[in-house]
Amino acid sequence: MLETYLPVLLQIVIASGFAGVTLLISVLVGRSAKRNKVKDSVYECGMLPLQDSQPRFSVKFYIVAMLFVLFDIEVVFLYPWSVIYKDYLAAHGSGIFFAALCFVSILGVAFAYAWRKGVLNWKN
Repeated sequence: MLETYLPVLLQIVIASGFAGVTLLISVLVGRSAKRNKVKDSVYECGMLPLQDSQPRFSVKFYIVAMLFVLFDIEVVFLYPWSVIYKDYLAAHGSGIFFAALCFVSILGVAFAYAWRKGVLNWKN
């Protein structure tokens, strides 16, 4: 039984060893570099940094990202459904259509809720 897991174990050992050696070399080489204020400052497109390196993003950015994920997942689920629709319809009847209709209507309610809350209003 050990010979079946030996390749996996060997890969884990090699990957861990590579990661450890790479980190060790990085620490050793990084300590030997000369440090000063100019080298430790943030470099961004040749411009001197005038503000914090991490700007604050609006919450709207995250809400739009979550909506994108929500409706992207809709496409991921509907594509396989559309591929097997004709075969399933011939074999089992119209149950597949109503299942997809329920799924799309739930997402439609989520879209209407987001629209009503003003998430999709780009002027704010």
